Amino acid sequence: MDSQALAERHGARNYHPLPVTLVRAEGAYAWDSEGRRYLDMLSAYSAVNQGHRHPRIVAAAVEQLGKVALTSRAFHSEPLGPFLAKLSAVSGFSRVLPMNTGAEAVETAIKAARKWAYLVKGVPVDQAEIIVADGNFHGRTTTIVSFSTEEQYRMGFGPFTPGFASVPFGDAEALEQMVSPRTAAVLIEPIQGEGGVILPPPGYLARVREICSRHRVLLILDEIQTGLGRTGRTWACEHEGIRPDGLCVGKALGGGLYPVSAFCADDELMGVYAPGDHGSTFGGNPLAAAIGLAALQVMEDDDLPGRAAALGEHFMSRLRTLRSPVEVRGRGLLIGVELAEPARPACEALMARGLLCKDTHGTVVRFAPPLVVSKEALDDAFDTIAQVIP
Repeated sequence: MDSQALAERHGARNYHPLPVTLVRAEGAYAWDSEGRRYLDMLSAYSAVNQGHRHPRIVAAAVEQLGKVALTSRAFHSEPLGPFLAKLSAVSGFSRVLPMNTGAEAVETAIKAARKWAYLVKGVPVDQAEIIVADGNFHGRTTTIVSFSTEEQYRMGFGPFTPGFASVPFGDAEALEQMVSPRTAAVLIEPIQGEGGVILPPPGYLARVREICSRHRVLLILDEIQTGLGRTGRTWACEHEGIRPDGLCVGKALGGGLYPVSAFCADDELMGVYAPGDHGSTFGGNPLAAAIGLAALQVMEDDDLPGRAAALGEHFMSRLRTLRSPVEVRGRGLLIGVELAEPARPACEALMARGLLCKDTHGTVVRFAPPLVVSKEALDDAFDTIAQVIP
C-alpha cells in the first residue's frame, strides 16, 4: 500500500491534500513519487521563503546535529545567544521569546498583552480585552479559535475563551470605537493570508498605530506569513513605515526545515514575564537556534525581500492580464487570484500541469512561491495558469 493510501486509512481527516506525494524538493521545485517535477507555488504557507533545502541552512542544521540538538531552556546553549541577537536586530526589538509554532508565538503575545494590561496599564484583573479583525487567522488553539470569525474553525470546539472583540478588517474607525479603558491590545495581520490574501486600505496600519498610541493600547502584528521578505520588505508593516509594540514571527524563521517561532517586543512588554511564567521545552533549542540564525542570514545575504518586491510586481502585472478572475491582489510574492467559482478544481488542474498551489477561503487561488524562484520560472508558471484561468 502506498503512502497516500496509508495516510487516508490511518490519518485523521483534518486535511484534504491534493493527490500528490512529494518525495524530494530543492529550491523552488519539488518532485513526486513518479519523478515528475513541480514548481512549488505555496512554499508551505510561506515557511519555505528561502527555498527547499537551502544548502547553507541545511549545513547549519547538520553541523548542530553533530553537536547537541536539545537541552531545554534549563541550560544555555551555544547557538541561542547569537540567534536571539540576530532576530532582535532584524525585528528591531530588544527582547525575543523563542517558541516553535506560529500559534505558540501568538499565544505568547496574548499572555504578554494581558499581563501588561494588569501590571502596567492598570486594567482590573481578568477584565483585559484584545481587539482582533474579522477574517483573522492566527492559529488553531482553543484560545485562538475563540476569536476567529470563521465558523468551521469554531464549530464544536466551545466553550470559548472570553476577552476578545472583533471589528471589520481595514476599518480603523470601527476599531477606535471598540477601544475602551479595558483594551490591552490590538492583534492583527498586516495582510490576511489565510483569509484570502486580503489587503487593508492604504494608510490603515498607520491609522491603527496612531489610535493605539493615543489610547495606550499595544499594537501586536502577526507577521508569521507576511514576514521575512514575503511581501517585498522584511516585515509587511514597513510598507506603511510603522513599528508595532510586539511582533509574532514564525514559518520562514525555520528556513523550511524545522518549526521555529518567536514573539519579539521591548523591555516594557516582555518584562512582564518572570522565570516560570511561560516557556517551552523545545522553544529555542540548539537545533532551532542554529537553523533560525542561518535562515535570517540567508534572507539578508540573498536579498529575499528585494527579490519578492521585483518578482511580485512582474508576476502580478502578468496575472492582471487574465480576463476571468474577479480580482488579483497581493504584495510581493503573496498573491491571491479570486475566481467566480470554487478554486479547488483550478488547483487540481494546475497540479496536473506541474504547478503546486492551494485554494483558500473557497474561491481564492493563492500563489506564494519560494522567494528564490526565478523570473523565467514565474513566466512559465503564468503560461500554465493562463491555460487554466484564462
